[in-house]
Amino acid sequence: MKYKNNKIAGAVLVILGVIFFLNNINVINIPILNMSFILKKFWPAVFIILPGLALHSVYFSGKKTEAGILVPAGILITLGATMQICMLTGVWSLLVPGSILSVAVGLFELYLFGGRDKGLLIPVAILTVTSVFFFDVFYSRILFALDLRHNIIPIALIVLGLVIMFRNKSSF
Repeated sequence: MKYKNNKIAGAVLVILGVIFFLNNINVINIPILNMSFILKKFWPAVFIILPGLALHSVYFSGKKTEAGILVPAGILITLGATMQICMLTGVWSLLVPGSILSVAVGLFELYLFGGRDKGLLIPVAILTVTSVFFFDVFYSRILFALDLRHNIIPIALIVLGLVIMFRNKSSF
């Protein structure tokens, strides 16, 4: 079965290569297949998101791999997605909250798939709240037409209350 999948994946890559090649030598003309266009607009997807996906595939392939590989994988995917959004929208100030959130995502993946070390939740929470704060400062009035700053403390109290209510009683 694995050999058949390799043949299919190989055939897809050959077909894509032929299409790109024919487009580059002007036999066919599909503007979106122009490699300079792709690299100009989608470099974060190619150079940041794809390596993050590759690291995820290494961990989830079933081989004995440490969960620590998910930290850079989560960072790369989240940061790459943020940069890709910035490239397509031209709003580069999204990069600050997205960068902070990317570290939180990487650490949260380590928490989920590692040993569930509760100590990781502290930096995850701090980084997530910081990211949400910066996102709110930069964009709340533009994107959501809300001012979340007045609701941060009530929301934090609600989340903290829910965590205390539903946490495992054996952790006391």
